[in-house]
Amino acid sequence: MKRRVVVTGLGAVTPIGNTVEEFWSGVKSGTVGIGEITRFDTSDYKVKLAAQVKGFAAKDHMDFKAAKRMEPFSQYAVVAAEEAYRDSGLDITAEDPYRAGVIVGSGIGSLQVVEREYEKIRTKGPGRVNPLMVPLMISNMAAGNISIQLGLKGKCTNVVTACASGTNCIGDAMRAIQWGDADVMFAGGTESCICPTGVAGFTSLTALSTSQDPLRASIPFDKERDGFVLGEGAGVVVLEELEHAKARGAKIYAEAVGYGATGDAFHITSPAEDGEGAAKAMTLAMEEGGIDPSQVDYINAHGTGTHHNDLFETRAIKLALGDSAKNVVINSTKSMIGHLLGAAGGVEFITCVKTIQEGFIHQTMGTKETDGECDLNYAVGAPVEKEVRYAITNSLGFGGHNATLLLKKYEG
Repeated sequence: MKRRVVVTGLGAVTPIGNTVEEFWSGVKSGTVGIGEITRFDTSDYKVKLAAQVKGFAAKDHMDFKAAKRMEPFSQYAVVAAEEAYRDSGLDITAEDPYRAGVIVGSGIGSLQVVEREYEKIRTKGPGRVNPLMVPLMISNMAAGNISIQLGLKGKCTNVVTACASGTNCIGDAMRAIQWGDADVMFAGGTESCICPTGVAGFTSLTALSTSQDPLRASIPFDKERDGFVLGEGAGVVVLEELEHAKARGAKIYAEAVGYGATGDAFHITSPAEDGEGAAKAMTLAMEEGGIDPSQVDYINAHGTGTHHNDLFETRAIKLALGDSAKNVVINSTKSMIGHLLGAAGGVEFITCVKTIQEGFIHQTMGTKETDGECDLNYAVGAPVEKEVRYAITNSLGFGGHNATLLLKKYEG
């Protein structure tokens, strides 16, 4: 018998706040966390802007030795997971540690360590490479470090599906609980690749905005959109089997009731033009949740600000929701925090949870005038206040990965 899954803890490190409280306060005030890249000299780069995490020092959250054995993507993940752990009220020493696990993904891992160590090979020879290069670099180390730091001995994996990683991780964690593999799962995504290789690679792909105005760089669905803004951070949530949560008196934020995952089988970087794959992911999530499209109140769109994504995702929403598409409120959190790649799904899931809790749908900041087929209600110009009983969050990744989660207001 499939078990019910609820959300009992939230943790985030983002370009507009390094806790969930700071992040959500920034969301409600319409703060845009985009600015000039300060991590390296961009003189020779077309792209000058990114959404960097600010004021983060790993030593403030963990001992120096532990911090030295983690790259930023792992540091962000551990800090977000520890916040989610505290928020959940769990006491892992009172739990069976083999019933508590981790699925936290990163689309890339650490490009920075590759840059540093290759420079050593080039200038000093291969014998000077850091012995920890590989464990610092590989993307599963976010999940591994969370497991180690919190003592979680259950299922420990990471899903790598580019920009859909965080959403697929939460979906797979949901499945682990539904079918009895675990009672508690820490799930989400993390990323940190604002570095020369990351920026140059996405620029050559013509995926990034070249705007030099932070307030008009990440403008999803806008007729003047010209690409996404690279962001970084982590979003980790605690998912828990309902009866387990109730037995320990946990506060319950929302219920995860549907998950859909599909592949476009179309192109390595472009979503399917008709939106069919993404639409099917939404349909599968709604079918599992047992709801009609007319019951969806809010969609947190993938909404990257690239021409193809925004157009094809709009088509997907119309295909999945039919006549109800025009009634649902849609927004893109990337308008404030940029595109967190593998972390996007984790942070945007948290946005949906907070939206359900407070009935506040944030404005798609920076977007002024939509164009052509981008003709739905994208919360342009002002936030929307309304009761949200059902929320959808979408993530689409290079390779044709489509992932959708359906959340419901917890009603006992």
